[in-house]
Amino acid sequence: MKAAVLREFDSDLEIEDVDVADPAPDEVLIRVAASGVCHSDRTMQLGAQPLALPLVLGHEAAGVVERVGDDVAYVRPGDRVATCASAFCGVCRWCMRGELQHCEEKKRSRPPGLRPRLSSGDRAVEAFVGLGGFAEQLLVHERTVVRLPDEMPLDRAALLGCAVITGLGAVRRAAKVQAGETVAVIGCGGVGLNVVQGARIAGASRIVAVDRIAGKLDLARRFGATDTVDAGAADPVEAVRELTGGGVDHAIEVVGVAATIEQAFQMLDTMGTATVVGVARPDVEVRIPATDLLLEKRLQGTKMGSTRFRLDIPLYSRLYLDGRLELDALLSDRLPLSDVNTALAGLDNPLGARAVLTF
Repeated sequence: MKAAVLREFDSDLEIEDVDVADPAPDEVLIRVAASGVCHSDRTMQLGAQPLALPLVLGHEAAGVVERVGDDVAYVRPGDRVATCASAFCGVCRWCMRGELQHCEEKKRSRPPGLRPRLSSGDRAVEAFVGLGGFAEQLLVHERTVVRLPDEMPLDRAALLGCAVITGLGAVRRAAKVQAGETVAVIGCGGVGLNVVQGARIAGASRIVAVDRIAGKLDLARRFGATDTVDAGAADPVEAVRELTGGGVDHAIEVVGVAATIEQAFQMLDTMGTATVVGVARPDVEVRIPATDLLLEKRLQGTKMGSTRFRLDIPLYSRLYLDGRLELDALLSDRLPLSDVNTALAGLDNPLGARAVLTF
């Protein structure tokens, strides 16, 4: 099969022929129809973590099951599926508590002694987070896939596995926004737009979108923002507090830098909650006024929206098909695999919402 392979950090991916092993008893082979291009892929391409190379990036994929292992009962050939990096074992302490995003055994690689899932010649090729979506096929553990409704378009379904579940999950599962509450969203890229529409679906009374790019703020209004703040033209904390008469019940940060995390906390009203979605670098430190803790304000994080993807993705598919979840405007570009480097470089100065590779 053809795949986009990263052989050196901070360099372009190369389109190569990669060999795929036969499915093990608990594995599924998928013919990829579409794969989203996420900022996490770009940061890994640039060497954010010392991952093993060569590597196939990509983790937002949807397609059709081609083959299944002998022990697989959840899907069968012909099923339409999406993948999710929040795989689960079902038996560890986190899975038993329903916190699948912290599963201790995600089956992202095969046990020692088995042939690698992907290879080039006699060398193993790694798949990013056990998926490797920038390829014509995926060979994955069965607990990374979720069935889709037959009528769900696969290019839109690809977005569900990361951007959508992270944004909506931050609202529904982590912040637990209630009808009538007020929400500020800092950062209106692909995930931030899903936070905005998650707050709309939850029934938030005011949704204040904060960003420095006018085009993103315009998109945020389309996704449900009631107000927008240009963070480059005004103090976002003061602007949000003035718009909401003292602060918001929830501030959800989707940037991952100290300044915006601190701003999220400062935007809160008494007993408000700031939820950090953005992935900060390991050396980032945040300072908050200790006296604000006496007002029962909270600062928390969430990983992948604290999602339970086999429950959430079918729900979001149905919301889309019923016209209640916006995915069409989220998909800003469709590109062939050969344009993967263009799509990744575009994430450095993104003006659209999400690019998708289509096969």
